[in-house]
Amino acid sequence: MAVFAVHYVYSEATVPARDIHRPEHRAWLNALVDQGIVLTSGPYADGSGALILVSAEDLDAVTKLFEDDPFNREGLLTDKRITEWLPTMGAFVP
Repeated sequence: MAVFAVHYVYSEATVPARDIHRPEHRAWLNALVDQGIVLTSGPYADGSGALILVSAEDLDAVTKLFEDDPFNREGLLTDKRITEWLPTMGAFVP
């Protein structure tokens, strides 16, 4: 399995809708944590977005998976970038 970094970018305009959909978004992420797919997740301290580390077979699998995120489905992301990440030391090294 590879590790992928999913970077979300938010805008101030989506704050009210994100507040509404955050419980469903977090429940979706927590289910993936329970399955061992999401390794960790959290927002950037400045509120500009979030980072989600994911264990998956390939980029296509991650891309398809994140289509189901409530934030994505509701159009609350200004941008989303998914890239394979190669941890060389620490908690996420296989």
